[in-house]
Amino acid sequence: MKLHNLKPNDGATKRRKRLGRGISAGQGKTAGRGYNGQNSRSGGGTPLWHQGGNLPFFRRLPFKRGFTPPYRVIFNEINLYQLEDFKKGSAVSPETLAEARMLKDERNPVVILGEGEIKKALKVSVHRISDGARTKIEAAGGSVEILEWS
Repeated sequence: MKLHNLKPNDGATKRRKRLGRGISAGQGKTAGRGYNGQNSRSGGGTPLWHQGGNLPFFRRLPFKRGFTPPYRVIFNEINLYQLEDFKKGSAVSPETLAEARMLKDERNPVVILGEGEIKKALKVSVHRISDGARTKIEAAGGSVEILEWS
């Protein structure tokens, strides 16, 4: 088999209608466009949003700038002062934070931010942590572990 032998299967292709080629061709004279009017003319027709004198739909909507990125990641933000309720030496993880009802949405990853002070040594394992929060936790004798998230 060679490239010049290839052809589509029977019935897979259909000849296009040749419009305006006389009455015997079946689509002569007006070529299926009717008699008069905007749509019978060459280049005629209206855009999809045309509403015939009404205020177009997209102009009725409020004017908004920009867009919302569809794949953005929303973190559960926890500050250091919120961790003061945990006992010394306890583990802080997304599960323990969820039990303490500190997360807005348990499906989202957790980030620890550095606002406030911490005096207890805690074992923190979260998805992300700020540099300031890491130094404060390690200065208090705690440890930080970064979890994988997708």
